[in-house]
Amino acid sequence: MTTKDQERAALHKSIWQIANQLRWSVDGWDFKQYVLGMLFYRFISENLTKYINDNEPDPNFNYTKLDDKQAEFGRADTVKEKGFYILPSELFVNVVKHAKNDPNLNETLSKIFKNIESSANGTESEEDIKGLFDDFNVNSNKLGNTVEQRNKKLTELLESIADLQLWNYADNTIDAFGDAYEYLMTMYASNAWKSGGEFFTPQEVSELLAEITTAGKKEVNKVYDPACGSGSLLLKFAKVLGKDNVRLWFYGQEINITTYNLCRINMFLHDINYEKFNIAHGDTLMHPKHRDEEPFDAIVSNPPYSIRWEWDENPLLINDPRFSPAGVLAPKSKADLAFTMHMLSWLSTSGTAAIVEFPWVLYRGWAEAKIRKYLIENNYVDTVIQLPPDLFFGTSIATCIIVLKKSKKDNKTLFIDASAEFIRWNAKNTLSEENRKKILNAYIDRQDVKYFSKLVDNSTIAENDYNIAVSSYVEQKDTKEIIDIKELNARITEIVAKQSELRKAIDEIVAEIEGN
Repeated sequence: MTTKDQERAALHKSIWQIANQLRWSVDGWDFKQYVLGMLFYRFISENLTKYINDNEPDPNFNYTKLDDKQAEFGRADTVKEKGFYILPSELFVNVVKHAKNDPNLNETLSKIFKNIESSANGTESEEDIKGLFDDFNVNSNKLGNTVEQRNKKLTELLESIADLQLWNYADNTIDAFGDAYEYLMTMYASNAWKSGGEFFTPQEVSELLAEITTAGKKEVNKVYDPACGSGSLLLKFAKVLGKDNVRLWFYGQEINITTYNLCRINMFLHDINYEKFNIAHGDTLMHPKHRDEEPFDAIVSNPPYSIRWEWDENPLLINDPRFSPAGVLAPKSKADLAFTMHMLSWLSTSGTAAIVEFPWVLYRGWAEAKIRKYLIENNYVDTVIQLPPDLFFGTSIATCIIVLKKSKKDNKTLFIDASAEFIRWNAKNTLSEENRKKILNAYIDRQDVKYFSKLVDNSTIAENDYNIAVSSYVEQKDTKEIIDIKELNARITEIVAKQSELRKAIDEIVAEIEGN
């Protein structure tokens, strides 16, 4: 088992123990929010403490033990750097010490969360901090009918999160917070999928997308995800390249307010401060928020599959420069290729976009076929990769990746059949490091490999009605057993002869019995 697997297994075991021990009356969705909210509170407290301690010349200095009045002297400078402030008495480690003996714990936590958010008021980080604790309701009746009951639950949660082994977060080989999020989603799958078409991206797939878009590069200017969810795809650039090698900002937009808050939290937890990211809330297709920042050098996304988008509410969208080049809008009930066109439009001339797609968009007709025609005829489709089934949380569908480029060196499209590139792990398929390397190397090499990859002229794709399904171009390996017909006939003849001998022996026995 690798270090990554060990860390993930330990994290999952700890989270499971928290869920099993607490057994609250709240459903999975709400419980997830409480666990994540408290995880964030702990992380942000430890992150700030480390920052302040590291900037003090005295090696024995410990911010957690500083008096609140003394701590006020550093507020302005810290907020300017970190984007927020927490007084020593309000740090997670100090609150958990007194939780059991605090009859007003719910009010204490509520005040602390408001203080953290208000610490950014009037500063550049205000919009990045606002609403981060909105999904953590300490006064909810779901925690208990009385204050005493609610505080008991909150104390249990505080202590459980305090006991959670999280290593040195900066050195973690897994996205601990994101991984915890995804694990909680799988634990409560029956209640988790509240918005149609949303399936959360496994960390390994996120890493592959980041590797594809940065292949041959040591740094990029700006990265973008128009349906950023919890931010896992964006954050993989920090892992793959190093956060300092994303020279400018991390950009994203998310329509779900809860997930939008989580994405901003996740940025902070990866030590990507407010001045390095811009995460917006809203409908990307109808109301994109980053027009002034495009184009982007690297775009990665796993947009929601085949959701509705009400383009008829805005007839001018057919003239929107994002969609108009194709001459047609994606179907109202299937927005997949609308996201694709949006990303292509905002992609820089030298950039790369890697997009997880619902497989049916590769071959469906009508408007989607016209959009694919536009993409192929203008030589924007670089690679199509078929992924294995059962990779994503919440669905067993075998999805695919479309890689887009505006400056290709040939008029060909590479097809990669990676449907067999997986290992089975915890009742799900996953991409091992070897699987990812094989896919990435095939993407870079752009060579024909029997049963795995095929480089196809765009003219051939046109002749095939602009169908870009991988199975249409990569020969499928025949896994059926090869039968030698001569050997089979010989075995049949032998069996028939033995049957004849057996029948003769039986007849002799019967005749003997009848004679007696």
